[in-house]
Amino acid sequence: MARRFRGESHHKVDSKGRVSIPALFRRVLEQGDPNYTEGLNPELVIVYGDHRRNYLECYTISAIEEVDAKIDALPRGSMERRMLQRLFHGQSFPTIVDDTGRLVLPAKLRRKIDLDAEAFFIAAGDTFQIWKPETYESEELAKTEAWLDDLPEDFDPMAYLDQAGQD
Repeated sequence: MARRFRGESHHKVDSKGRVSIPALFRRVLEQGDPNYTEGLNPELVIVYGDHRRNYLECYTISAIEEVDAKIDALPRGSMERRMLQRLFHGQSFPTIVDDTGRLVLPAKLRRKIDLDAEAFFIAAGDTFQIWKPETYESEELAKTEAWLDDLPEDFDPMAYLDQAGQD
């Protein structure tokens, strides 16, 4: 299994939509790109589909190939396969990290999440997300806090890990 994305950070977005990728994220992108070699720039895929997403989800090439394999395993012509193909194939943007470690986010993607002067990057295991900072704070952070508030005061969320894989 490839290394995972870890951490979070804020980065400025310039008028052309260029934004620096956190350095540690770039190392994971390099490792997750089977065509990457020293001196080349790693590729990735940004998924922006799903009207409920208020963020951009960035996949390494290896991670998106895993998704593609799962989609391909669904029955051809099924509604599930067609919808997932639309979300992950049609509503995605293959791109490359530039020589200075930045992404160029097209205007369409910036409009999708109302991104302007600053982007918030947060790791999500084998992907990372790009959010408008205010949206992340008002939506996602609030969900996490509400979830934690609903748990008993002495409950350790790590207990959920003990249940993982016990189906």
